[in-house]
Amino acid sequence: MPLETFPFDAAEYLDTPEAIEEYLICAFESADPAVITNAFGVVARARGMSQLAAETGLTRQALYKALSEGGNPEFATVVKVAHALGFRLRPEWVSEAV
Repeated sequence: MPLETFPFDAAEYLDTPEAIEEYLICAFESADPAVITNAFGVVARARGMSQLAAETGLTRQALYKALSEGGNPEFATVVKVAHALGFRLRPEWVSEAV
């Protein structure tokens, strides 16, 4: 009997501010822009893309495109999305980078 699988959507499990924060922290720890962009997209879907579009002043279509797996958003878009989700981007000193 073949193994039956089901699609997994992390957005379905991001139902608390703490879960969203931890999800984004893990994405940022990867230091991979594609992972971070995708994570913002997943969080945006969890919170509601229409609401996020209204809060950022961007269209839903632009957000879907920018925050998709292959998206390459402008930094201004990332800052707007982070702010609308209730996050602030700030530098953190990483000693081994020096």
